[in-house]
Amino acid sequence: MDTEKARAAEQAASELDERMWSVVSFERCEAAGLTYNEAVKKLAELQERHVNGLCIVTDEAAERVSVRA
Repeated sequence: MDTEKARAAEQAASELDERMWSVVSFERCEAAGLTYNEAVKKLAELQERHVNGLCIVTDEAAERVSVRA
C-alpha cells in the first residue's frame, strides 16, 4: 500500500512540472502551456492587476473558455 501511495505522489508531482496548466479569468484564458509553478506566479501577477475570477485549470479545461489570450 505504501508503494502505491508513493507512486501516486510521484505521478502528481510530475504532472505539476508538465506544461499543461492554464490560468483563466471570468472572461478568458489568460495564459496556457505553463507548469503549475508558473501558473501560480501568473495568477499572482494577474491578481495584482485586479483581474477577477482567476483560477488554475488544465489546458484541456481552458480550451472550453471562449476567448484565449
